[in-house]
Parts: sequence; structure tokens; C-alpha cells
Amino acid sequence: MKSALVLRLPEPSPAHEPPRIKRPLEWIADQLRRQLGPSVHALWRRKWLALSVVAALSLAVAFGPTLILGPSVVAESAVRGLFMQTVVASGHVEAPFRVNIGSQITAVVASVPVVEGQSMKAGEPLIVLDDRELRATVLQADGVVAQAEARMRQMTELTLPAAQQSLKQVQATLINAQHAYDRALKLNQDGYATRVTLDDATRALDVAKAQTKSAELQLATAQPGGSDYVMAETQLAQARASLASAQSRLSYTIIKAPRDGVLISRNVEKGNTVAPPTVLMVLSPDGEIQLVVQIDEKNLGLIALGQMAIASADAYAKETFPAEVFYVNPGIDLQRASVEVKLRVPKPPDYLRQDMTVSVDIEVARRENAVTLPASSIRSIGTAKPWVMKVVTGRARRQPVTVGIVSGGKAEIVSGLDADDLVIPTTNTTIKVGQRVRASAPVAVAP
Repeated sequence: MKSALVLRLPEPSPAHEPPRIKRPLEWIADQLRRQLGPSVHALWRRKWLALSVVAALSLAVAFGPTLILGPSVVAESAVRGLFMQTVVASGHVEAPFRVNIGSQITAVVASVPVVEGQSMKAGEPLIVLDDRELRATVLQADGVVAQAEARMRQMTELTLPAAQQSLKQVQATLINAQHAYDRALKLNQDGYATRVTLDDATRALDVAKAQTKSAELQLATAQPGGSDYVMAETQLAQARASLASAQSRLSYTIIKAPRDGVLISRNVEKGNTVAPPTVLMVLSPDGEIQLVVQIDEKNLGLIALGQMAIASADAYAKETFPAEVFYVNPGIDLQRASVEVKLRVPKPPDYLRQDMTVSVDIEVARRENAVTLPASSIRSIGTAKPWVMKVVTGRARRQPVTVGIVSGGKAEIVSGLDADDLVIPTTNTTIKVGQRVRASAPVAVAP
């Protein structure tokens, strides 16, 4: 039969005691003590048993899953997908060659109309030199050419026609002298002419022949190929060569950009006296750009011509551009234990500048459908028998694996694991092989 809580009204106090009026809360508390007293007393007598039961229940809730199912651990999950091995290196930007610009003559600088970093087009002036003396030399050489040309005109317009006419005259004189000689000889033979007449005719004939020979020689020298003609022609050629030389030296007073490019160095100012072979400016030609990087010697066996790479300039780290390996230095830098590698940039971005610092990731291997795992989860990875602690049906098991390429903190698992297999990382040193565990993959954190 269930007990019921009964509230009794207070009895009247004896006549000799003055009545005391209790407050409502005191009266209610007093009634509760009277009704629950026996139960509370019994419970208080068994307080250690009750506390033991509560503690046991608490321990069962807290440690029961661990004792039965094992400790909870965060395991790495093997994943399947594209995996690339890359070699990371740093270097700088440079053109295949640079153009050193200097003066070909000794002169004073009149002006320098360009500044460092300026983009130049082929033919644009870089340095202007004082040209007054060279202009005078050109005028003098031009006068000599005019004289030589006049001599040539004289040969063709006067000397040659005069020689031709003189030859005609002496040829006519020769014919007349020959006729006179023939008549004198005939008359002398017939006895009608004296010996003196024949001698005079003979002398006249000899003079006519000599004059004809001289006229022929004069005509020969005045004709093209003759000595006088060749001499005049040579003088004209020499005069023209002297003029061309003077004009060429005059052109050296304006030093121009030999090709399109960017001026990366300037070491001359107005008023300086310049002379060869001092380098006054350095021009980086537009066009092909290459990256020169240093590869660690231990990675030399991974590098090959034609490998593609992704590059970025340190000043524009978020921007990337493709590059291709086209040169591997056959020698080793003993000081740095590195190898120089050059990469071609087919389409260089506009922001690339000479000597910029760049970083490159050279792709040396690619696996399209590889199972990968963090390298830190592989035990004895540097030995011939690597293995992992794989979670199998709630227990940690030793699982031998075959490791392929390793790059960027990840490793390719050729055999021994499949996608989604859970592996306890090497950083967890409390779990032993064969121990029960409750494994879970790490929770991905949104960037």
C-alpha cells in the first residue's frame, strides 16, 4: 500500500505555554522531515553502495567502447586519381642572349634620349654623338668624288673623241705619204726623179707611220679598258669609297637599337667621351624567353629534354605559365651540388622582366589512375620492405606495400592498398599491430 503525504494542522498549545505561530515554509519543511525521515535515513546508511553504483555506471559509459572496440584514431584514407611527380626549382628569367651596345668611334656624347627599362624598336636612336668633324670629312670626300667623276666625263666626252679624230687625221696623212713615196720610187726607178726626192718621200712616210702609231696608242688608252680610262675609273672608285667611309663614320654618331628589345642597362651621360670597346648600354631583345634554374644533383636522373613544367614569377605568384625543358648542362656545379637547366617559354606573359626570380614545377612522371597515400603514413618507406598499419575489421594490421613515385609529400601505392582503405599514420605511436581500433578518416576543412 502506497504511503501518502498527510499534512496535519498544529494542535493547540498547553495553557501554560504561549502559542508560537510558525511560518508556512517552516511548517511544510517540518512535515516533510517527519514523513520522509525513515526513507532518507535508510538511503544514507547505504550511501557508499549508491556511490559505487553511480561510479561504475559512469566508467562503463566513458571507457566501455574503448575497452570493447578499441581507442578512436584518425586514419589516413587512400585515394585514387591523377598523380604527378614534380621537381621543384627556382631560378631567374633571361633572354637567350643580350646585346652590348657601344661606340665604334671616339667622340663626345651630345645627348642620350632613352632611360633604363624603356622598350625600344629597331632603328630608334639610343645615343647621339658630336658629328661636326665627321660632317666636314664627308663634304671633303664628296668633293673628291666630284673631281673623279669630272675626270671620267672628260675621258668619255673629250679625250676619247679627240683621240679618234687625231687617228683619222694621221691615217689620212699616212695614206698621202704612202702615195708620194710610191710615186717617188717609181720615178726614181724610171730615171725621172732624183735620189733626194725619194729620200724626202721616205722620211715623210716614216713620220706619217709614227704619227699613226701614236694616235692609235692614245685612242687605246682613252677607250674603256685603256690605261688612262682605268686610272680615271680607279680614282673615281677610290673617291667614292672614301666618301662611303666618311658617311659610314658619320652614321656612327647616332647609335641606334639593333633590334626590338628592352634597355636593361645604361652607363653613359651627355658630355662623356666614349670610345670602343666600352659597353655603354645593354639591350635585352624581344622574342624568345628562357628560364634558368638550378636543379639539385640528386634529381638529375629525373630530368629529361622535352618535359613540361608550370612556372610562376615570385612577383606574380598567383599567375602561372607553361614552360619546356630544352637544355640540361652536362656539368655539375661543385659548390652548390646542382645542375643548370634551361626551360623555353613559348608564350611569355607580358609581365615577365629580365632577371625576374621564378619558381618552376617540372613534371617528371604522371600516373592517370594511381592509388596515393601521404608518405608520412608509410613505415620503412626508405627500405626494401615498406609497410603500413591498415585498419581491417576494426583491428590494426601490418600490410606490406609497393611504393612507386613519391612527390609533394605523397606516395604512389603500386600494390597492397586500394582506394578508401584506412591507414594509421606513423605519427600515432600508441597503436600496436593487432590492436582493436575505431578508425575514422580526417574531416576535410573548407579553405
